[in-house]
Amino acid sequence: MDTEPFETAEAESFPTVTQISVFLVDRLGELLRLTRTLDPSGIHILALSVVNAIDCAVVRMIVDDPEEAAEVLRQAGFAISETDLLVVSLPPGKRALAQTWLALLGAEVSIAYTYPLLTQPKGRPALAVQADNLEHAAENLRSKNFTVLDQSDLSANY
Repeated sequence: MDTEPFETAEAESFPTVTQISVFLVDRLGELLRLTRTLDPSGIHILALSVVNAIDCAVVRMIVDDPEEAAEVLRQAGFAISETDLLVVSLPPGKRALAQTWLALLGAEVSIAYTYPLLTQPKGRPALAVQADNLEHAAENLRSKNFTVLDQSDLSANY
C-alpha cells in the first residue's frame, strides 16, 4: 500500500517574537537575581513586565536571544514558559496608542495584555502585544501600514 507523506502546516506567515515568562517567588531581590543570571551570557532584556500575585510574581520579558535565555534560566532553576506575541512599532504622532488600538479593534482582535519595549527597534517606540488571534492581528496591522517586528528586528540592535 502506497501512502503519501503527511502534510504539515507551513511556518507562520506573520512575524512573532518569543516572550519568556519567569515565575518568581515573592521574595526581596528576586528580580535582581533574575537579571544577574542573564548578565554573564550577554543576553539583553528588551522588554519587561512584572505582575505580582499573593505569593509569586510573573515576569514577562523579551530578550535578544530567547533560546539562550531559556536555557540559562532553566539551568539556574527558574520555572519558565515561552509564548509567541507581536511587537508593533508605534506610528508617529500624538495619537499613536489610539491608532494602534483602533486598528486592532477594527479587526475585532481582543488584547490579553501589552507592555512597552525598553528599546526602540528601528528607531521607533514599540509595544509587545498578546492577542487572541496573532495572525489576524498582524495581517490587520500590516494592512494599515503598521510595522510588525520579528525576533531578528529586535536582535539586530545588539
